Amino acid sequence: MATNHFSFKPGRLNLYTITLVTILCAAFYLVGVWQHSVGKSIVFSNGNYACTTVAATQNSTADVTVDLDFTAHHTASDLKVVTKARNIQLPPCDGKFSEYTPCEDRERSLKFDRDRLIYRERHCPVAGEILKCRIPAPANYKVPFRWPESRDFAWFSNVPHKELTVEKKKQNWVRYEKDRFRFPGGGTMFPHGADAYIDDIGKLISLADGSIRTAVDTGCGVASWGGYLLSRDILAMSFAPRDTHEAQVQFALERGIPALIGVLASIRLPYPSRAFDMAHCSRCLIPWAQSEGMYLIEVDRILRPGGYWILSGPPINWESHWKGWNRTTGDLQDEQSKIEAVAKSLCWKKLKQKGDIAIWQKPTNHVHCKRNRKALNVPDFCKGGQDPDTAWYTKMEPCLTPLPEVSDIKETAGGQLLNWPKRLTSVPPRISNGSFKEITPQNFTENTELWRKRVAHYKALDNQLAEPGRYRNLLDMNSFLGGFSAALIDDPLWVMNVVPVEADFNTLGVIYERGLIGTYQNWCEAMSTYPRTYDFIHGDSIFSMYKSRCEMEDILLEMDRILRPQGSVILRDDVDVLVEVKSIAEGMQWNCRIADHEKGPHQREKILVATKQYWTAPAPEEDNQEKQTS
Repeated sequence: MATNHFSFKPGRLNLYTITLVTILCAAFYLVGVWQHSVGKSIVFSNGNYACTTVAATQNSTADVTVDLDFTAHHTASDLKVVTKARNIQLPPCDGKFSEYTPCEDRERSLKFDRDRLIYRERHCPVAGEILKCRIPAPANYKVPFRWPESRDFAWFSNVPHKELTVEKKKQNWVRYEKDRFRFPGGGTMFPHGADAYIDDIGKLISLADGSIRTAVDTGCGVASWGGYLLSRDILAMSFAPRDTHEAQVQFALERGIPALIGVLASIRLPYPSRAFDMAHCSRCLIPWAQSEGMYLIEVDRILRPGGYWILSGPPINWESHWKGWNRTTGDLQDEQSKIEAVAKSLCWKKLKQKGDIAIWQKPTNHVHCKRNRKALNVPDFCKGGQDPDTAWYTKMEPCLTPLPEVSDIKETAGGQLLNWPKRLTSVPPRISNGSFKEITPQNFTENTELWRKRVAHYKALDNQLAEPGRYRNLLDMNSFLGGFSAALIDDPLWVMNVVPVEADFNTLGVIYERGLIGTYQNWCEAMSTYPRTYDFIHGDSIFSMYKSRCEMEDILLEMDRILRPQGSVILRDDVDVLVEVKSIAEGMQWNCRIADHEKGPHQREKILVATKQYWTAPAPEEDNQEKQTS
């Protein structure tokens, strides 16, 4: 009988079968783990997130989706960032760029038409011209004085320009004293100081009852008028072009006063219609009567129904000043007559002229204006065409912006605003009258409460934000209804509220109706402001908004340009977006960490808290030594 060498006993068969199955299962499991790990891996530890990409997938064009586990044991405090995948190092620019304003660059501006000051408008660098480096602070840059001391003083090393101290010496704008500038509060038309000048205005119209909250100062100089209005709870948006009066707006911002670089030329000012309670020009040198009154027409667009326009300087009170102005009486009288005629054609009423100050008032509605239009000269009312709130590279039109219709001649067009501070939290007329179908009064109230809670959480994350007076100039890159700004109203600071032109809703008019200020902006371009403008920058979902529109690093470089050394940033966005932001920001010498959402670790939206490190351009002697060494 033949022996079968391949037969097994029943007990031994079960043992071999189990062993073989176990080995095969283990092998398949290990192969599966290896294949899965070839994609992206997420490393967690010490409060931060990081994505690292395995080399095998670097040439893949397919998007890799990573599922994050946000259970309670994965809190932001347990996570650590690893940035091997993208360790971007963006170098410093040359020291000559320390005051670089990309869209108001002098060399670029000379290529454009000088007619109507078009060359002083925004002209931004195109692709290939955008600097891929970090704008340095000047050597010996210092943290600015705190408000309210900053209203009167600024460090010379921060704005090293003495031109105005010479050119405006007799007018008491600014004085140079040892290592600092002193701002006495003077102005060309207020030799006794801005406070006394504002008192004179207060004798003609009420500045104390809260009916006037927002103001615009055209051709602002160093913005002393706006600076001294702040103590009266009036918030002024000051602007002036970047021109031969070097560093006007830069001085204003260094003092802690809201300001932007801007000019009345051919495009609308970047503000919505019916934004300001008061507009002001103190010898601002704007040719109000020229170009068919186009510039007064633009002031009318942004002036609220019942708002005031204040003019001091030529030609007002020419009888007393014509010799000092080096102009003939006939010339000045003719200029004033033309200004009066344009104001009348806009249906403005001249309230008073006393001394060097003249004040006109815009009507509260256009009922009478429309009835009398045939008897008045141009401009006619705008018919259709442009939205009156659209103001980003939008050409001015030589027509009168019609006010919203009213049912009664005593009614205020667009809705009556409450006096400050009640208007801050009351439902703005643009929402209560249904201008935004998607935003209800209830949405507004809920949003206000939401941001009160969010800002409280921010202050727990950033102890410098919680310290009153540490920050003065703040920027909110995507303001929506202004809730972030409103939640900080009791702190000694101001917020520039930005509504991106790409936002779903143009809500800047709502922000102004709350008694706050702001501007429009496309964040694929540079802002019309000097480097080191802001102490603190906030952004809600800004990088998700611009994800497919422009390079993330260009937006971050612009943020770095306008942020002061040792200034802070808080961004809220999807965690994957913030991981990428963090990897670039650390290459700009920002200290970054990602924290949990105010509702806890289960939320996919996270918060990035960052601080820009202190660094400056080398001192001139250091720079020379480096060049000699190289």
